[in-house]
Amino acid sequence: MKAIPVGTQIHNIEIVKGKGGQMVKGAGSAAVVFGKEETWVLVKLPSGEVRRFDPECLAEIGQVGNVDARNEVIHKAGRIRHMGIRPSVRGVAMNPHSHPHGGGEGRSGVGMKYQKLFTGSAQLEKPETKKDIQIG
Repeated sequence: MKAIPVGTQIHNIEIVKGKGGQMVKGAGSAAVVFGKEETWVLVKLPSGEVRRFDPECLAEIGQVGNVDARNEVIHKAGRIRHMGIRPSVRGVAMNPHSHPHGGGEGRSGVGMKYQKLFTGSAQLEKPETKKDIQIG
């Protein structure tokens, strides 16, 4: 990285010299060489974090390809199942023994004013909000 000029887009960055690229590998992502110090190269990552790297570490110049990967429409349930992602079922649609929100007649809601404890009884107090917390 010591030979890459400041302001250049890079990807596939090594964290430890000789271990191989570990950072900024996702589709369409790129980091920017932010600056150079005597013993470090500063890199601005896609998250916005500025991180120091050893100048001897390697990186590839440019942006990772397949920029439109995030816009791809899956279309059907089977394709997402082949990716290993299982369906997400709402607790309200389950039986009472399967989830605290389960049971009831027809399309009933959660049915409790406040959250349930893991034992199944109602939580006695209202959940704390940011308004409730007094600073001072």
